[in-house]
Amino acid sequence: MNGAEPESEIPAVRHARCYGGSMKKKNGFSLIELLIVVAIILIIAAIAIPNLLRSRMAANEASAVGSLRTVNTAEVTYSSTYPDCGFTALTNLGGAGSGVGTTTAAGLIDNVLSGGTKSGYSFGASASGGGSGTCGDGTGTPNTTYVSGGVPTTPGQTGQRYFYSDQSGVIRYNQTGAATNASPSLQ
Repeated sequence: MNGAEPESEIPAVRHARCYGGSMKKKNGFSLIELLIVVAIILIIAAIAIPNLLRSRMAANEASAVGSLRTVNTAEVTYSSTYPDCGFTALTNLGGAGSGVGTTTAAGLIDNVLSGGTKSGYSFGASASGGGSGTCGDGTGTPNTTYVSGGVPTTPGQTGQRYFYSDQSGVIRYNQTGAATNASPSLQ
């Protein structure tokens, strides 16, 4: 072999050794590799985000239906507890932080719901069908009916359906606008 190059040497190594260079391994990623990774992440995000938004709207709608069921139960309880008042407004169903309910702060629902907005929906309830005299002193004529509803705070983003209920306890919905007693009921 007498100073000759070994037969097994790789040509690139031989070239680097002969011309005074050295073989260095690159550290890090190339720009193309990083762009490919970013493109893949963006594609996955484009697929996942619409599904996330649909899931959030479905969860908000389920919460709205649950909230209306809570309002229905609270209205019946209020009417039983204060028979000379009958049904009442949504704000009167909340309150009672001290634990003792009154006709204007019955403590039957949480203060978030009685405040009118919860989980992307705005709620309201109003009573009618009587209501003369002073509620709570035994001289009033009770309210015999009520209506309650839930409306998405931002239609198409926080929820798609509008909800309605009354003293019958049936929850109804409408896809395009305010639900009424003529709207289809939930199954």
